[in-house]
Amino acid sequence: MRRKFLQLVIALQFTTLALVGQTTPATAGAPTQSVTSPAAAQQEPQTSQPQVPPPIVLPPAPQLPTTGPIQKLTIQDAENLAIKNNPQISVQHLIYLASNQQTREQKSAYYPTIVGSLTATGGEQGTRIAAGQLSAPRLLNRAAGGLELSLLIYDFGRTNNLVAMSALRAKAASMNAVATAYQIKLAVDEAFYNALLTFSEQRVAEQTVTARKLVSDQITTLYQNKLRSELDVSFADANLAQAQLLLLDAQNNYQAALSQLTQILGYSAQQQFQLMDTEPELKPPPDAVGQLEDEAFSNRPEIAAQSYEYQAAQHLQKAERDLLFPTVSALGVVGDAFDGSLLNGVQQFPTWYGAAGANISVPIFNGFQYFARAKEASIRAQAADEQLRDLKDRIANDVRTSWLSAITAYNRITVSRQFLNETNLALNLSQTRYNIGLSSIVELSQAQLQQTEAEIQYAAAKYQYRIAQSVLRFQIAAP
Repeated sequence: MRRKFLQLVIALQFTTLALVGQTTPATAGAPTQSVTSPAAAQQEPQTSQPQVPPPIVLPPAPQLPTTGPIQKLTIQDAENLAIKNNPQISVQHLIYLASNQQTREQKSAYYPTIVGSLTATGGEQGTRIAAGQLSAPRLLNRAAGGLELSLLIYDFGRTNNLVAMSALRAKAASMNAVATAYQIKLAVDEAFYNALLTFSEQRVAEQTVTARKLVSDQITTLYQNKLRSELDVSFADANLAQAQLLLLDAQNNYQAALSQLTQILGYSAQQQFQLMDTEPELKPPPDAVGQLEDEAFSNRPEIAAQSYEYQAAQHLQKAERDLLFPTVSALGVVGDAFDGSLLNGVQQFPTWYGAAGANISVPIFNGFQYFARAKEASIRAQAADEQLRDLKDRIANDVRTSWLSAITAYNRITVSRQFLNETNLALNLSQTRYNIGLSSIVELSQAQLQQTEAEIQYAAAKYQYRIAQSVLRFQIAAP
C-alpha cells in the first residue's frame, strides 16, 4: 500500500518536471502573474473570462457487503475470536485427538483378543473328504459355538516401543496445535494493525484531499481574477487529482484489510468492525538478542514438537529391530457342539470342548525384510535429528531478523515524526512565499507532496512497529 503511494508521488513529481520543462525559461523564472506578455494582454478583450476546467468528481468509496451490527473490536477480542472460530485451530485439535487414538491402538496389544464363532455344517452322513486336503475327516451334520482367545506374552519390548512412539507423536501433535494458535494470533495482530494502518492512511488521504481542494479553489479564484496563470491552476488541479487517487487507493486498501481480518477471525461473510486501539505506550525492543534466542529455544512449540518426533523415531527404530526376536503368545479355545451323528440314539462324542496352549514364533528368514525395516527406521531417526537442528538454526535467524526489524521500526517513529515536522514547516513557508509571489507553483507542489508523504509515513510508523513487536513475540513464543 505504501509502495503504491510512493509510486504515485514519484509519478506526480515526474509530471511536475515535465510541465516545468514545457515552459519557457523566462516564464519558469518569472512571477506567476507575468506568464503572458503585456502586448498579448492588451490585445485580449477586457470582458473575456478565463476558461476553468470542470472539477473532478470523486466516485463513491468501495464498500463490501456486510452482515450484522458494527462490532467494537480490540486486539485482545480479535485474538480470542480467532482462537474460537478459526478452522485451522479445530483442524489441529482434531489431529491431536486422532493421535491419542493411535496410542490406544498400540496399547491394545497388551490385552487378550477374544473371538466368538458360530458354525453349522451339513454333509452326506458317513462320507469323507478324499481330494484337495491332507486330512480326511468325516462329514457330519453339526452346529457349534465357541470362543477363541489369544494373548501376547512377550515380544522383547516391541509393543512397548510402539506405544511410546505413538504417545510421543500425540505430544508432537499437541505442540503443533499450540504452534498453530501462535500463528493464528500473529496473523490476527498483523491483520488488525494493518487495518488500523490503512484506516490512518485513509484519514490522511481525506485530509489531503480537503487541503488540496481548498488550495485549488483559491488558485482558481485568483486565476478568474487574472491574478494567477493557467499553469498554476493546472498544477493545483493535478495535485488535487493526485490526492483523490491516493484516497481511492486508501479506501480500497482499508476495505481489503477488513476483509482479511474477517477471514482470519473465522467469519465467512464480511463483518462490520470498529477497531479500538487500546495498546499502551510503545516501549523500545530489548537491547540484547542472545537472551531472546534462548527464550525461543525454550518456548517455541515447534521445537518441542520436532523433539518429540525425533524421540518417536528412535522408539520406532527399536521396535523395528525387535522384529528379529521371537514372539511368545498364549492360545485357548472353549465351546459347545451338537453332533448330528447318533448311533442308536446314543451321542458318540462329548458336546463341549476346550484346549489351551502356547506358541513361540521365531523369525528365521524373510528375504531380509526385517533388517531393511530396522535400517530404514534408523535412517529416518537421523533425518529427524537433522530436522531438529535445522529448525533451531532457522528460528535463531528469525529471532535475530525480527529483533533488527523491531529496532528499525521503533527508530522510524522518531525519524518520521521529525520528517513530518520539517515538511509542515516547509509547506507553511512555501505557501507564504507563493501567496506573496516570491515562489512558483512548482515549489508549493513539491512541498505538498513531501508533506503528504511524511504524514503517510508517520501514520504508518506506529503500526509497523506494533506489527514488528508481534512478530518478535511470536518468534520467542512470548505471551
